[in-house]
Amino acid sequence: MLQEESDLSLVIAQIVQKLRGSNLYAQLERQAWACLQRPEIKLESLKEDIKEFFKISGWEKKLQNAVYSELSVFPLPSHPAAPPEHLKEPLVYMRKAQGSWEKRILKSLNSMCTELSIPLARKRPVGEQKELLNKWNEMGTDEPDLSLFRPVYAPKDFLEVLINLRNPNYENGDSLSFRTHLGLIQVPLKVKDIPELKEFFVELGLTTGQLGIDDSTQVPPELFENEHVRIGQKVLAEQDGAAAQQYIRQGSPTALRADLWALILNISSQPEDILYYEQLKTNVIQHDLLVDSLIYKDVKLTASNDDYYFVFEDYLYQVLLCFSRDTSVLGHFAYNSASPPKSYIRGKLGLEEYAVFYPPNGVIPFHGFSMYVAPLCFLYHEPSKLYQIFREMYVRFFFRLHSISSHPSGIVSLCLLFETLLQTYLPQLFYHLREIGAQPLRISFKWMVRAFSGYLATDQLLLLWDRILGYNSLEILAVLAAAVFAFRAVNLMEVTSLAAAEKITE
Repeated sequence: MLQEESDLSLVIAQIVQKLRGSNLYAQLERQAWACLQRPEIKLESLKEDIKEFFKISGWEKKLQNAVYSELSVFPLPSHPAAPPEHLKEPLVYMRKAQGSWEKRILKSLNSMCTELSIPLARKRPVGEQKELLNKWNEMGTDEPDLSLFRPVYAPKDFLEVLINLRNPNYENGDSLSFRTHLGLIQVPLKVKDIPELKEFFVELGLTTGQLGIDDSTQVPPELFENEHVRIGQKVLAEQDGAAAQQYIRQGSPTALRADLWALILNISSQPEDILYYEQLKTNVIQHDLLVDSLIYKDVKLTASNDDYYFVFEDYLYQVLLCFSRDTSVLGHFAYNSASPPKSYIRGKLGLEEYAVFYPPNGVIPFHGFSMYVAPLCFLYHEPSKLYQIFREMYVRFFFRLHSISSHPSGIVSLCLLFETLLQTYLPQLFYHLREIGAQPLRISFKWMVRAFSGYLATDQLLLLWDRILGYNSLEILAVLAAAVFAFRAVNLMEVTSLAAAEKITE
C-alpha cells in the first residue's frame, strides 16, 4: 500500500513538473491573477474561491484534459530502483538490438552523403530561400532530381532484423512452450490471448453498435447512429478528453471526428502554436537538410501514387519538412527504446561538445513514413493544426511501429500477437502458408508498420484509427491483420506461393 502511494506521488510530481513548462500553466497563472480582482473572491476563502472560479470558467476541465493526456503517454510503471534506461526499454537484448539497428540506419545515411558528395545540412542561399517561400503552397509542382536518392530503409529490411531477434537467456531451448511457436518472431514476450483481448476490447463486442459496420445490431442502424451522434455532440460540448476517448471506441461520426481527435490529443490551436509552426517553416526556408530529399522521395513513391492521397502532396511536404526541424519531438525519446542519432560538426568527430542531433527531431524517415500523415489531411485543412495532430499521433503511437521494444504496442509484440492468434485459432492455414514459403507475417508486416495507411479505404482507416485513439493501444492492428487472414482463409488454403497469397489478401 505504501509502495502504491509512493508510486502515485512520483507520477503526480512528474506530471506537475511537465505541466509547469507548458502554455497551459502560464494561462492558468494569468487567470488566477485576473480572478483576484473579482469582488466575489474573498481573502479568507481564497483557495476555494479560485478553485470554484476555475471550475465555472472551464479552466478546470482544460487542466483535467492536460493531466489525462500526460497519463496517456506516461511510461509503464517500473521499480523505483530501476536505472533510467529501463524507462526506455527494460530488456537489455532489445536495447542492444535497437542500438545496432540505429547504427545501421546512420551508416546508410552517411554513405549516401559520401556517394552523392552532399552535406547533411547547409544554409540555403538567399535566392533559393525566396524561391522556396514563394512556392511553399505548391511544392508538389517542383520536380527535383531524386533519382540518386534511395530510402534509408524499407519495412522489409526492418522485418529481417526482427526475425533475427533472440533472447540470449533462451538460446539453449529452455522454453518448451515457446518452442512450439512456428512463426518468424522468436522472442518470448507476453501477448494477450483471445479472452484477454475480448476483455480489453469489450466495446467491440457483437452486441455493441459500431459506426461504419452494417451488421445487424439489436437496434436499427439509423437509430443507433442518430443516438451516437447526439452523445458525441454532448461529449464535445462538455470538452471532456477522457469521455471522448471512451466514446470513439464505437467509432466517430465523420462530422465530429476532427474535433474529437483534437480533444483526445489535447490539441487546441492557440496563437503561440501557430507561431511555433511558422518558426519551423522559417527553419525549413533557411536550411536545407539531406532528409528533405528523403521526404520528397518518399512522398513521390507513396502518397503521390495513391488514389486517395495524391491531392494532399503539398500538405505532406509542409508537415514533414517542419516535423524534421521540431526539437520538441526529442522529448518522446524519454520513453522510446530508440535514441536520436547524432552528427558532429565538420572536423570535430567524436567530440561530444560538437555533437548535434540529426535531423533536429531525431527521426530519420523511412519508406512509407509520409503515410502516417496522409489520412489526417482529410480531417484538418489548417496547416498548423494538421501539424500538431500528426506530431501528437507520432509521439504517442507511430514511433512504436519502427522501433525495437518489448512494449505491448511495439511492433515486435504486434508481430507476435498476430502470429500467435493465427497459429492458435487457424492452425491449418498457418501451417499451410508456412509450408509453401508464405509466412503470414511477411504479408501482414507492411500493413501493421504503416498502421494500414494505404491498404484500407480512407473511411475504413479512420474508423480503425478511432479505435487506436479510443483504446490508447496499437494492438488492434495485429487483431485486424489476423482477421483479414481469417476472412480469406478458404481462398488462402488453395494458394501455392507467397505471390498468390499476397494477391488474395490485397
